[in-house]
Amino acid sequence: MVLGERRPAPHSDVVTAAGVDHVRLSYLYADEGDVEGLESLLHLDPQVAAPREVAHGGRPEVLQVLAPVGAAPGRHLLSRVIAEGDCVAAVGKLTTARAEVEFADIFTIGPDGLLAGCRRFYSATSP
Repeated sequence: MVLGERRPAPHSDVVTAAGVDHVRLSYLYADEGDVEGLESLLHLDPQVAAPREVAHGGRPEVLQVLAPVGAAPGRHLLSRVIAEGDCVAAVGKLTTARAEVEFADIFTIGPDGLLAGCRRFYSATSP
């Protein structure tokens, strides 16, 4: 943001709460393999970034990060969800048949409460 530039009005508490619900639902849908359900939570043009990837946009790319096609099914266990305005952070553990890894996802919430962006981080110290 440039000095003097007008910042958009913050989201209402209702929109932020809807965003938190959508974040929690996204993990449930991902664990169940419900791609249609997961897609229903996405804003029209979402953006995504994951380790070793350049940030990019589009529903297929976001779905591939949140529920990778062909990947071993997994279970997300959230330990903390933190929200303020248009940002929701989810911290937890992803367990698959192959591995267990700690993660943090930072979501951007659109003005409609849908998921407009996601940036994923993995712990370097996970077993």
